[in-house]
Amino acid sequence: MNTHGVIGVVGAGEVGQAVADQAIRHGHEVLIGNSRGPGTLEALVDRLGQKARAVTAEEAAKPELVFLCVPFFAVPELSDLTTWDGKQFAAANPWRGRDDVGDLTGSEWVARHLPGARVVKALNTLFGPFIAADPRHAEGRLVAFYAGDDVDAKAAVAGLLDEFGFAALDLGGLREGGRLMQLDGALSAKHLLLQDVG
Repeated sequence: MNTHGVIGVVGAGEVGQAVADQAIRHGHEVLIGNSRGPGTLEALVDRLGQKARAVTAEEAAKPELVFLCVPFFAVPELSDLTTWDGKQFAAANPWRGRDDVGDLTGSEWVARHLPGARVVKALNTLFGPFIAADPRHAEGRLVAFYAGDDVDAKAAVAGLLDEFGFAALDLGGLREGGRLMQLDGALSAKHLLLQDVG
């Protein structure tokens, strides 16, 4: 069931491609954009198929649900891409070195740069190939942790993760949950399976 219509993906690296692939596999249309422009994404959208469209980063940021798949240093450049008010926003930042965000968690820092966005940190502990693969295994489903401060946005992202086949587990708010997921956090780069009982 596609409750969001079109999904936006900002960033077309390994993680952005993996998210787009999952969304398309489950019947969603995807607008994917990057900083270099749609012309650089032609081969990618050919591979992803008819439900994918290469667009500018501005266009990719327009749907109600947007996945941000860019390195940390690129986040401040996104502030003016769109009006972020009310958007449900999943941040799946690929790791590219460390940034000083002071006392904030990475996801709180992202939220500050995108005023009005309802930020949900998700898929942040998983490497791209694990996001792209089928998360359902004989032993259980791959866990996708998520955290956020907006109940409705979290529910929307969790529903999409469940639809993709992940075992979506809520870690609470951006501060406490984000700290567990970010680099050096207890769950960073952990690929865990949940065995469903009953």
